[in-house]
Amino acid sequence: QVQLAESGGGLVQAGGSLRLSCAASGTMFRIYVLDWYRQAPGKQRELVATISSAGITHYADSVKGRFTVSRDNAKNTMYLQMNSLKPEDTAVYYCRLGGGVWGQGTQVTVSS
Repeated sequence: QVQLAESGGGLVQAGGSLRLSCAASGTMFRIYVLDWYRQAPGKQRELVATISSAGITHYADSVKGRFTVSRDNAKNTMYLQMNSLKPEDTAVYYCRLGGGVWGQGTQVTVSS
C-alpha cells in the first residue's frame, strides 16, 4: 500500500523560509510525477509545483522564483523549499504521487 507523509510545516514570519518534505513508502517512487498542492481556508486546492520523473519542474505563477521543488529518489522523498514567504502562502500543503495518492497535509502559517 502506497503511503505519503508530509512534514516540515509550521509558523513563520513573512519573509522567512520553510522546507517541506514528502516521504513515500510502498512504491517505485522514482517513476512517478510528484506534485505539491495547497489549500487555504475557504479556497479550492491549487497546484503549487510539479516535478517529473526526469526532474523537470513546473511552478504556479504565484510561487515562481520563491519556491523550489526537488526530489531524492534514493530516499523516496520530495521537497519544497519555500523562501520569501508571504501571508497569502498560508495553507495546508499536500503532496501527491502519480496523480492519485495524497498525503495527509502539513499546515504552513505565515504571519505578517
